[in-house]
Amino acid sequence: MRKTDKKIDKQICDVLTEVCEVALTKNSGFKWLTHLVNYSSFPRSLKVICIFDTNENLKTFTTNNGHLEFNAAIQKALAGIGISINNDQVSYDTEENCDKANSGKWAARFANITV
Repeated sequence: MRKTDKKIDKQICDVLTEVCEVALTKNSGFKWLTHLVNYSSFPRSLKVICIFDTNENLKTFTTNNGHLEFNAAIQKALAGIGISINNDQVSYDTEENCDKANSGKWAARFANITV
């Protein structure tokens, strides 16, 4: 990773941490979020993945359109540092799914995501 990529990555981490802290207090079952990126095709390759504990909590969240507000918060935070992403670059998953399909190994689960 180049020096400029490291600087951008730190900025992304900082703003997503702020979004995460707010989301932890507002969204039942939300646990954490992360991002994946390939800087050779940035920002198009940036993916933000929001993790809930159970499929039931995620279903309730999306049924109540919580994902629309959450996506907007992520996009606004990233726009604040000059990064524009669309809704297709934000996805949702659950610890329950990772436990079932990948024995709780997130690295294996994320290995299938193209950035």
